[in-house]
Parts: sequence; structure tokens; C-alpha cells
Amino acid sequence: MRDALTTGRLPHAVVSLLAAYVGWFGPADFVHAQRSATPRHVGVLFVLLAPDGKEAQAFREGLHQAGYAEGRDVVINWRSANGDYARVPDIAAELVNAKVDVIVADTTFAAQSVKHATSTIPIVMTLVADPVGSGLVANLAQPGGNVTGLSIMLAELSAKRLQLLKESIPKLHRVVVLWNPATPYQAKAVHDLKVVAPSLAIELSFVEVRTAEQFDAAFSAISRTHAQALYVLDAPLFFAHRATLLKLAAKAKLPVVSGEKPFADAGALMTYGANYADQMRRSAEYVDKILKGAKPAELPIEQPTKFDFVINLRTAKALGIAVPESVVFRADEVIR
Repeated sequence: MRDALTTGRLPHAVVSLLAAYVGWFGPADFVHAQRSATPRHVGVLFVLLAPDGKEAQAFREGLHQAGYAEGRDVVINWRSANGDYARVPDIAAELVNAKVDVIVADTTFAAQSVKHATSTIPIVMTLVADPVGSGLVANLAQPGGNVTGLSIMLAELSAKRLQLLKESIPKLHRVVVLWNPATPYQAKAVHDLKVVAPSLAIELSFVEVRTAEQFDAAFSAISRTHAQALYVLDAPLFFAHRATLLKLAAKAKLPVVSGEKPFADAGALMTYGANYADQMRRSAEYVDKILKGAKPAELPIEQPTKFDFVINLRTAKALGIAVPESVVFRADEVIR
């Protein structure tokens, strides 16, 4: 054995034993057997998403594709605020106190809450609109600190949504935008909309809302704009109260466009934005790199690669809107 240590050669009997072990269990199982001795712990903090949703399943699949078996190689500590933002800081603290190896956070507020709770545990963000503007990272190429992950480019996609709305309603020329100035990325989105609107022959009006109690007053202001459509800029407040917003919009006979697919599922005319399931699957790749020793400060922020364009033709019919077939054909999903 001393000769084996000095020459780098193992005795034939040891080699045969290892070969038999790997041959019996298979190379992949041999690797898992090594990992299973010390399973890693991953915390997941959801505000927008749900642990039993397809996005969570996509995250599991991403880990599986990276070679991890849940419960054996990795333990996932799921936490959900169920849309209650007041609970998020406490949940973030729970995960930090649990001493997990890495924390995945879905929204900007979730990521900010975790960052406030720890400067050492790596954080992977998945559905953050503006990582730099919200103060989560220094820049996209070299995040710095303990935060990395994915952006969903909400501001950058704002102009594209207005263009799709115009193509769906060619005679459209007045649009009112509902926005929340307290949401960091929205100032840029408003700017982008103002830039593109003239090229689409669209006149924009803007109505601010900061709390749910202001919805009724906001729709009174919206009615005075004589707008033909409502553009809802994505924000936690609006997502949490989308059923109320869509009910008020339906009463005002206004088609709604937004960036988040659940709006279309609930009655908006259309949505266009990053595919959340794909974002979660790709976040598992970040978790894998971090568990293998990569530093979040050196992992560049990535942009979406898959987008969802959803049209709700039931809503279109109810509002008397005939969406051109050329637009319907391009949709990733059509609700009929």
C-alpha cells in the first residue's frame, strides 16, 4: 500500500472492488452515494409563486438535471408568504436561522428581505425586475456581495407590450397606464412607454396608485381619460389585487394588458413577459454552481430566454374586440 501511495497506483484488489461497486450501482448512483452522506440544504422563499405550482416543479426538475436527488443529495426548505408581504421579513429570518447553504427568492421584495437578513448566505433571485435599480447588486456583469440570479426585464419589455396591444386593437389611440411610483423599476418603464407611444400613434395617460384603498379613486380618474385600454405595470400590489383590478376594468369595459400570465388567466386581454417556470428551472443552475463552490459575487445576472405571449379570446369576445388572426397565431397560449 505504501508503494501505491508513492506511485499513484492502487492494488489490483482495490481497483477491482471499486469497479465492481461502480458497475453494480452505475456511475450516476456512485456520485449520488458520495453526495448523500452530506445532503445540502436549499431555502426557497416564495411571495408570488407557490411550492405546489409548476414553477416549483420546474425548479425541482432543474436540480434533477444537475444531478441532485431531492431528499438524498439536497433538502429543499420551502417557505411561502402566500402574497402577504408583511410576513416576508420573518420568513427570510427563519431561513437564515436554519443555516441553509443557499436561498432562492422569487420577487424583488423577497430578495431584499433575505439580503437584509444575511450578508453571507448566497442568494439566488429569480423574478426580479431591476436588480441594479432595486439595490440588490452592483451591476449585472459582476453582482458583488452575496446576491446573483435572474432578471425578468420588466422595464425593457414595456414597449413590446404596448406594440402587441396596438397590433391586437389597430384602432387603439388612447391608453391609460396604471403604475406605482414606489416600485423601483417603473420609472424606467414609464419612460420607455413615453418614447415608443408616438410611433404607435398612441396617446398615454398615467394614473398613480400606491395602496389598494386607492383603486376606486384611480378608476374614477381612469374614466376621465376616455382611454380605450388599460396598461397595468407589473407591481406586487397590482398582482396581489389583480382580481379586483380586473373586475373594475371589466366594469369600465377596458381591455387590460400586463406582463404576468396570471392576469390573462384571470381575465386580462393579453400578457407578455418572461416564462416564470423557465426562470425557476434556470435558477437551479445557479444553485448547482454555488453548491459546487462558485461565489455569487462572480456569477453574472442573466436575462430571460423564454417568453410567454398569452391572449384571452373570451375577454376579447366579451368586449367586442376582434383580435387579428395574425396576432393570435403568434401567441404561445390562447384562452378561448
